[in-house]
Amino acid sequence: MKILITGGLGTIGSQLLSELRSRNFEVWFCDKYNYHDNNYFKCDVSEYRQVEKMFQKQKFDLVYHLAAEFGRWNGEEFYETLWKSNVIGTKNIIKMQIKHKFKLVFTSTSEVYGNHSGIMTEDIPMKFPIRQLNDYAITKWVNEQQIMNSEDLHDIETVRLRLFNAYGPGEYYSKYRSAVCLFIYKALHDLPYTVYLNHNRSSCYITDTINAISNVTEYFHPGEVYNISGDEYHDIKTLSDMILDYLGKTDDLVEYLSEDFHNVNDKKADNSKAKRELNHICKTPLKEGIKKTIEWQKSIYV
Repeated sequence: MKILITGGLGTIGSQLLSELRSRNFEVWFCDKYNYHDNNYFKCDVSEYRQVEKMFQKQKFDLVYHLAAEFGRWNGEEFYETLWKSNVIGTKNIIKMQIKHKFKLVFTSTSEVYGNHSGIMTEDIPMKFPIRQLNDYAITKWVNEQQIMNSEDLHDIETVRLRLFNAYGPGEYYSKYRSAVCLFIYKALHDLPYTVYLNHNRSSCYITDTINAISNVTEYFHPGEVYNISGDEYHDIKTLSDMILDYLGKTDDLVEYLSEDFHNVNDKKADNSKAKRELNHICKTPLKEGIKKTIEWQKSIYV
């Protein structure tokens, strides 16, 4: 099977590349940056000419579309880039799918559940009126609608994956990264950071996330959508406490606030469908995953 990963230099894309190659797939990847690999394309997915040229050079059986601008604050500050990359970029990939008839796996986000309160099952966005709370979430829901519309109009096959707070080694620090990445980096360097109270998540360790994504090659069910989450439902403060406890530090530099208006308070995932149909297994307990992520960051930044 010939596979393409868009966004192949990203945190998830790079590790997906390694996993798929370890499973003996023939894998190409693309991203916006200069990089050397015999199976690498420099390609900005929001630029149609570049995308078209890539698909003219190589035919694929399956495409993992991961390339996107990530994060709610990144999306608020750089909204022009966000909308172009996420919405135009996904449309370009869909146009190639219609033409070349490859199978598509699209990585969406738990952010599409917006202000829904309660257990998040995959059918929730189609059953209830939901308001996404930031531009990043809105673009990802637009992407899902682009895909569903194209499935209805054309003979194409796509699987959507909604990732819930993937974390772990390989996520390099920037101010737009995940809570785990931010908390660890700032705790390591004795920098202040903010923790929002009464915010709950279903975090999933990176290798468990990657395995579930990779399993779609074996369990491809066209038109389906899956929640890829961990089993432990926890509050954000728990993440901070685990990190500080492991590092032997106090919370003197932590500011506790009650509300983050651009973010969802609760993300309680139902991942039973992914377990049943994709053989999604949550092997890494939260405490163990936090420890591994801290040790990785120490090897990079300390």
